[in-house]
Amino acid sequence: MTTATSRPAEGVISWNINTACNYRCSYCTQRFKEDRGRWSRDTPRFLAAFARLPGRWEVKLSGGEPFVHPTLNEIVAGLAGLGHRISVVTNFSASRAKLTEFVQACAGRLGIFSCSLHMEYVSDPSEFLEKALWLSDQIERWADPTLPHPHLCVTSVATRERLGQLEGLAGRFGQAGLTFKVQPEKQNRDLIAYEPHEREQILKLGGHNLTGELAFDFQGLPCWSGSRYFILDDQGQAYRCYPARRYKLEKLGSFLEESFRLSEHPTPCRYAYCNCTVPIDRGMMPTRGTSEVSG
Repeated sequence: MTTATSRPAEGVISWNINTACNYRCSYCTQRFKEDRGRWSRDTPRFLAAFARLPGRWEVKLSGGEPFVHPTLNEIVAGLAGLGHRISVVTNFSASRAKLTEFVQACAGRLGIFSCSLHMEYVSDPSEFLEKALWLSDQIERWADPTLPHPHLCVTSVATRERLGQLEGLAGRFGQAGLTFKVQPEKQNRDLIAYEPHEREQILKLGGHNLTGELAFDFQGLPCWSGSRYFILDDQGQAYRCYPARRYKLEKLGSFLEESFRLSEHPTPCRYAYCNCTVPIDRGMMPTRGTSEVSG
C-alpha cells in the first residue's frame, strides 16, 4: 500500500472567479462554453465562506480572465485581510495601473503571479518581457518577508504551430531571470496526440509546468485533494479536483453554505489522467510516473 504524503501545512484552492475573457484563443479549453460572461457576484458571501476555513490557504485565482472581474481588488483585499495568500493566472493584458492596484490589494500576501503568453495575441514578446520584469520588481517591493517568497512566472501553451518558437522564448525569458514554463495543448481537456519528437521537444523544456512529464497518472494513490486542495467555480460550487469537475464526480457541495466541509484525510485518486499541476507541485500525492494520455 502506498503511503500518503505529509499533510500540507497550507491548503490551496483553485478559484475560477469568472468565465468572461477578453481573449478567444484557438486552443482554449473553455472556448466552447455557452456562457462566457459569468462572474462571482456575491463577494461578501464568498469572503465569509473563506473566513470559515481553518488556517491559511493559498487562493489561486483564474477564470476566464481574472482581471476583467469587476470586484477583483475587493476580493483580493478581503482574502489578504483574512490572512490567506493570493496567486493568480492571467493573460497579462491588464494595464500597468490595474496590475499595480492588484499587487497593492494583496498587501504583501501574493504567492505566484502566472502570466500566460498567448502568441495569438502578443505581436512582440519583447514588450511582454519588459512588462513582466517591471511587475516582478513591483511584487518584490511589496513582499512580506515573513511569508513564502512570491514570484512571477511566464507560461505558454505548446501548440504545434508555436512549438518551434518555445525554446528560443524560454532562453530569452530565462536570461532575464524569469521562470518560463510550457503547457501541453489539450482538446476537450485531454492531451493532444503529440508525435514522439514533439513530446521530446516539450520534455526538453521541462515538461508540463517544469514537472518533467507531460501527463500524470495517480489513479489509486492517496491524494490530499478534497481535503487540502479543491476547485471552486464562480457560482460557489466546489469539486475535489479538475478531473472530478470534468466528470461531474466528487462534488463537495456549495462552498457558500455554512455546512460546507472538507475531508480530514487523503483519499485515493479516481482518475487515470491528472491534468492540473497545482496539487502535483505542492506535493499532495506520491509521484509514480506518467501516463501515455493522448487526445
